[in-house]
Amino acid sequence: MKRRLLLAVAVSAGVAGVLGVAGVSSASAAALDPALPPGGNFDLSIWSLQLPIGSPGSPTTIPPSQLRGRSGYTNPAYFWTDKNDGSMTFWAPEKGVTTPNSNYARSELREMNANGSAADWPLAGNHTMSAELRIPSVTKNVCVGQVHLGSGGSSTKPLLELYYRPNGDIFLGTENSPAGGQTLHHVGNVPLGQRWTYVINVTGNRINLTANGSTTNYTIPSSFNPYKQYFKAGSYNQSSSESTTNGAKVKFYRLTVTHN
Repeated sequence: MKRRLLLAVAVSAGVAGVLGVAGVSSASAAALDPALPPGGNFDLSIWSLQLPIGSPGSPTTIPPSQLRGRSGYTNPAYFWTDKNDGSMTFWAPEKGVTTPNSNYARSELREMNANGSAADWPLAGNHTMSAELRIPSVTKNVCVGQVHLGSGGSSTKPLLELYYRPNGDIFLGTENSPAGGQTLHHVGNVPLGQRWTYVINVTGNRINLTANGSTTNYTIPSSFNPYKQYFKAGSYNQSSSESTTNGAKVKFYRLTVTHN
């Protein structure tokens, strides 16, 4: 049975065709309200939020219960609604608290289930995350969408990561095996600050990626079969320094997840 999770109420007419891919259909058009927190414009009931603050090795995490709704969580430094266009905005500096398995700070959503447990789905089936977004600033490289390994083994690697660079280049990084090693694929170019769309679809042992209307396909190695997965989206900065002013800002205008 299809589980449809509509996570934003706004969509531009230009992305309707792209979002028809892999079981995702466009939402009815409605304006984002710049006066509301992100949870007032987006259904954040199936996401938790990791922030680049907290204690070393233990970043602050905001659960779905605090994110959702018109009085949901907001943070003026790392996670807020843009007062001009209503976008859900993420900021990740080059210096910030990281997880034990990463050197990079992030302000990023992690997929959860409706009951509050961590999402953890098998490769079998049809799993899709789609977004409309723009990146107004990035120092070197930022990950704006992931499929990450969940239960099934000891690996803490992603299955795939979608990257954006300051020159507008978009790359998909696919993991070679649960042990590591990533292959980069150039999948498009969008000028800094311009809106674009992506659709990440996992169907069995197949990755189907549509980046701004251009689709590419990749085979998932069988070594990943024991693992379950979950989606992530936001600003996962891919550079580090002692700077708290350099970093990556990512603005989302739509975000949807579907599972068949």
